[in-house]
Amino acid sequence: MAEPLRGGGQGLVKAWSAAPRPGGVRLTVETSESVRVQRRFLLPPGEGAPGFRYVIDLAPAASRTDSTDVAKAQLTSLKAPASTSSRKATRARTDSRRIIVIDAGHGGRDPGALGGDQHEKDITLAAARSLRDRLERTGRYRVVMTRDRDVYVSLEARVQIARKANADLFISLHADAGRDESVRGASVYTLSEQAVGRSARLVTRDDWFMKTGHHSDQSVSGILFDLTQRATKNRSATFARILLDEIEDEQALLRRSHREAGLAVLLAPDVPAVLLEMGFITNPDDQAFLADPASRNRLVGAVASAIETYFRGDVRVASR
Repeated sequence: MAEPLRGGGQGLVKAWSAAPRPGGVRLTVETSESVRVQRRFLLPPGEGAPGFRYVIDLAPAASRTDSTDVAKAQLTSLKAPASTSSRKATRARTDSRRIIVIDAGHGGRDPGALGGDQHEKDITLAAARSLRDRLERTGRYRVVMTRDRDVYVSLEARVQIARKANADLFISLHADAGRDESVRGASVYTLSEQAVGRSARLVTRDDWFMKTGHHSDQSVSGILFDLTQRATKNRSATFARILLDEIEDEQALLRRSHREAGLAVLLAPDVPAVLLEMGFITNPDDQAFLADPASRNRLVGAVASAIETYFRGDVRVASR
């Protein structure tokens, strides 16, 4: 078994060590006086940290009854199953490419909107293939398509594809529609605050994140879920703003171009996600723009540029 990691401390902490054990790690903290654990919680990867962080807040014991009987406070069974917390680190050691999931809206028996003689499902698939090819040519991305041909894929399956791929970004491509043929322009959707609770239905809190091995730590899983979901929502909004800045040079935007909604494909709590309405297929100008390979590819190029900008310099988003 590997040797324990050791280090010095400051304040109440004199020294610490972390020793591997079956299914997890045993953390030992040596304190300078009797202490009590005020709180402990988990933080998800992000803000420059590649893995999960276990945070422990210590305070001087108020009395002998609050303190431990020994100077060493041992916090055990910090389990990190490979299928969850370590999967990102494992992927990072073998493949440094960002994982992008491209979702071509509709497909198969679901044609989407109709504009002229164009079905939405065909326009989204053509755009998705073009975006995939652009990203893959850079060598910096591994692209996963929710569909690469004219087939039906359920909304829930699209979300699960992104989560199983451990995606760094999910982008769903669509073409809008409306009764008023004069309305045109692109827009970007991210998950609304009112819909974030629906994400919990996609996962089981007790099984999804790092397990501590104690039933009493179920609340920690809930905290981790909420932190990750909030960070994901913030990252989605950041990418949405970058995306709109890039595409406005190629396509007109709706007056309120960044919108929020409870769309099913945006519900993954751990994958930053946006839905791009590339234009109104029911508007003659937008329909012609999206049906033309040259103009559509210029728009796709702007989307690719937004992805490059988003990941350049390891964009960080504060979990406010």
